[in-house]
Amino acid sequence: MFLKDNMIREYNGKKPEIHTSAFVSEFAYLIGDIEIGPESSIWPGVIIRADSGKIVIGEKSNIQDNTVVHGDHDVHIGNGVTIGHNVMCHAKTVGDNVMLANGSIINEGVVIGKNCLIGSAATIIDNMIIPDNSLVLGIPARIKGEISEKHLQMVRQNAIGYVLKAINYKNHKHFE
Repeated sequence: MFLKDNMIREYNGKKPEIHTSAFVSEFAYLIGDIEIGPESSIWPGVIIRADSGKIVIGEKSNIQDNTVVHGDHDVHIGNGVTIGHNVMCHAKTVGDNVMLANGSIINEGVVIGKNCLIGSAATIIDNMIIPDNSLVLGIPARIKGEISEKHLQMVRQNAIGYVLKAINYKNHKHFE
């Protein structure tokens, strides 16, 4: 498809590597040294721009509509991660089983541990380190305590739901 080929671009000799089981919307823009793992999904309007370092997205992670992922360094996004709608993500590391809720802003160099929930519209300042199992809210964002089991289950269920949704999208021939 002409449009999709133009939306997945090479930069400095590096082209995105997308696992065959991953789903990438034909309206997402990916450029440079990007690796997308098995059963992950990239939705419409997403921009992933790897022009300053490699961006690795693990297994069963989803990046939702109108989100930007970029960094002035290598970026690692773990397994089972949900990056919600309209997120600006410049994090250095996002651990496994993390949700960056809708509209959150993750500034340059942030390191987020595993099993965290970053609330909607939270703004995390440059180079902040978020420990494992944290609940983070506010502008500027603050660690409010440990994530509850209820919220951790929501993070996991959301990631699984998007794996299933991506399989459904891939099975529709009009997306080929």
